[in-house]
Amino acid sequence: MENVDENNIKGKVSSTQQPFNVIAAIGAELECQRQKAKNVPERTGMFTVRTANRTIQEAANRPDPVPLWKSLWYEGEVCCLFADSNLGKSIYAVQIASSIAKSRKVLYFDFELSDKQFQLRYTDETTGKCHEFPPDLYRVEIARDYEYPDTSFEDALIMEIEKLSVEAECKILIIDNLSYLCLTSEKGEDAGKLMSRLMELKRKYGLSMLILAHTPKRPLNMPITQNDLAGSKKLYNFFDSVFAIGKSAKDGNLRYIKQLKVRYGSFEYGADNVIVCSIEKNDDFLQFVIVGYTTEAVHLKEITEEERARLKNEAKALHSQGVSYREIGKQLNISKTTAERYCKP
Repeated sequence: MENVDENNIKGKVSSTQQPFNVIAAIGAELECQRQKAKNVPERTGMFTVRTANRTIQEAANRPDPVPLWKSLWYEGEVCCLFADSNLGKSIYAVQIASSIAKSRKVLYFDFELSDKQFQLRYTDETTGKCHEFPPDLYRVEIARDYEYPDTSFEDALIMEIEKLSVEAECKILIIDNLSYLCLTSEKGEDAGKLMSRLMELKRKYGLSMLILAHTPKRPLNMPITQNDLAGSKKLYNFFDSVFAIGKSAKDGNLRYIKQLKVRYGSFEYGADNVIVCSIEKNDDFLQFVIVGYTTEAVHLKEITEEERARLKNEAKALHSQGVSYREIGKQLNISKTTAERYCKP
């Protein structure tokens, strides 16, 4: 192995660093010297090159990601919250924003509600008292007199989001919702371009983004999966983390929150431990209130034998017409696997 002056390297490391960071810093510098001794470049064209050990040791000297909301969304992530219409996505997102804004600046891009609708949602109907949010929560909407530049709407929107986040010196963004970012997000190519641009902004400015998205109407007897996210699967693959809101088939007033994708932290709220909530208005603040934790299966609709027999007959009839299992599943609101099972003799 090539000679490396370890004593000289140790002298470069600050004595003020924590013991673990000192060890990591020394190890990273040693790996750097070894890499140079072996004539392996650190940068070539579009690539940076480091040994696996150096990668770990340099990363160890940076702070661990901070959870912004439970284990569902971490600092530095582009996260997705999706649900069917009228299940409370925006209510939950504003609740998240309000909580974070107690200590950090937050920009909430509201492309769903008018200012009057927002005001009424957070006003006590009896007393007329309006809710007072943390001063560092800023609600953003599109100005009516905005003159669009000679570019696409999506491009203009992304550029304006970037500009505002820089001017406001804000690194936490919540965007309600995805359809305004990319009007053609169901197309794979456009979805890929959209997510690439968002990831570029994340890396360039160290942003944390929570993006709300819709699902098509989904049956209450099926568990929530990544396939329920409206649009291309490319969207799901790009997100750092994903969680969803489902409606309880047993109690229409209950919602459950399910974690689907995790990169940092632990996978706490999967199908075996969803967060069960009710939506309540506490005087002037509409919010999700946790009532417990349970399995997702408890909140799914049970199919009767009569309904199952009907679905089997319809599936077989469609299959005899040459319809694919995937299309049968879409038409009958069942999974592709279930459609295939129903079509067997």
